[in-house]
Amino acid sequence: MKNYLENINKAFESRARLGIMSVLMVEDKVDFNTLKENLQLTDGNLASHLRALEEADYLQVEKQFVGRKPQTTYQATESGRQAFKSHLDALEQLILNNRQKE
Repeated sequence: MKNYLENINKAFESRARLGIMSVLMVEDKVDFNTLKENLQLTDGNLASHLRALEEADYLQVEKQFVGRKPQTTYQATESGRQAFKSHLDALEQLILNNRQKE
């Protein structure tokens, strides 16, 4: 049991970060407003979770102007993809192990 818990990544424990990474695993790039709407988070809450994932090198941020409006897009890094996949694999093993005991 302890082996499965070792691969559970604390960076993905919150619902918001789990949601952010789930979206970024499916979409190549996603802008701030799309993440905010899909995850139903406030600007400040989303920004703090994005910053934490960026500091962990799990996502890449790109800022640009579209017309005269600033647009920020996010993309999962390769290390972020690997870390998230390992996290999901660990959760899956934990669930499977617990189901076998029932």
